[in-house]
Amino acid sequence: MELTTRSGAYFERLDERTFRATEHTGGAWSTSEQHVAPALGLLTHLVEQDRDRRRDDGLVVARLSFDILGTMPIAEMDARVEVVRPGRTIELVEATLAQQGRDAVRLRAWLLQPTDSQAVAGTALEPIDPPEALEPWDASAVWPGGFIASAQVRRRQHEPGRAQVWVRTDVPLLAGEPASDTARLAGLLDIANGMTVRQDPREVAFPNVDLTAHLLRPPTGAWLGLDTRVSFGAGGLGATTSVLHDEAGPLGTSTQALTVRPGAAG
Repeated sequence: MELTTRSGAYFERLDERTFRATEHTGGAWSTSEQHVAPALGLLTHLVEQDRDRRRDDGLVVARLSFDILGTMPIAEMDARVEVVRPGRTIELVEATLAQQGRDAVRLRAWLLQPTDSQAVAGTALEPIDPPEALEPWDASAVWPGGFIASAQVRRRQHEPGRAQVWVRTDVPLLAGEPASDTARLAGLLDIANGMTVRQDPREVAFPNVDLTAHLLRPPTGAWLGLDTRVSFGAGGLGATTSVLHDEAGPLGTSTQALTVRPGAAG
């Protein structure tokens, strides 16, 4: 596999099924591996592209459930997309990224037909202050890697493991291809686990093995808001939970399951 190249995007398309990661995907736990966040955006983009090739009736993403099956070097990846549950108004679609024959990240996405539910719309999810009300924060002071360096972050920290954060990036998801706001913001979701650390990541490792997001509506704009809580249990398990926002208000929720490993960080 060819190593990373200089590019203005997180990924470059080599052919219909093959993509190459660039230096902008560099990870936080290991800078020689990809931060999984951009890969989640790429999978979402591929699901939406597949949907648009097959149908034109406007199914929208309701759930994104990612399983992180292993680490990914900053190199080439093969993708595949499959409709698991076809339907007229509801679909379940699976997309996978693999390297050297090994599946690395898998997405299962529910796509639903939108309806007019304005008359009953409402949520108890509380809004957060807009991006301009929060102070800029240099996440690179805590985390290395190209992906974190590519992110613009504003944060209001309440305590370790509790913060409101706004994040955006000017780096395109895929060179030469426009991506929806849903795909672009999906490519930022995984950053939540590192935005309000409960413990110093040089002393405690707490990578996530999954991420599931439920959406109330398609997101809009460049900013992703995260109202985030990080919790560690006493037996090596943890969870990062976030209420998701765009500048129009609460957008949905996400959860990440963590493996908490004191003394395992390097």
